[in-house]
Amino acid sequence: MIEKMLTVKNRAGIHARPAAIIAQTANKFESEISIGRDDALVNAKSIMGVITMAAGYNTVLTLRTEGPDESEAASAIVALFESKFEEE
Repeated sequence: MIEKMLTVKNRAGIHARPAAIIAQTANKFESEISIGRDDALVNAKSIMGVITMAAGYNTVLTLRTEGPDESEAASAIVALFESKFEEE
């Protein structure tokens, strides 16, 4: 299992478009991918799950990946956050 801390860097936070991008990216991998905030953990392959986190600008989230391609999955999700979902 890989666990990484992510910070929401885009000003609009995680709204519908970034949530869709996260879910689409997560669904490319076989591994289980989850994103957590506080004590809540959601399946990153679910757009609605990701949206319900209500993660605004500068929110710190925990990414967990587990499975055969966990390293690649973690890198792909981290890259989305680093690029600010290409919104800025």
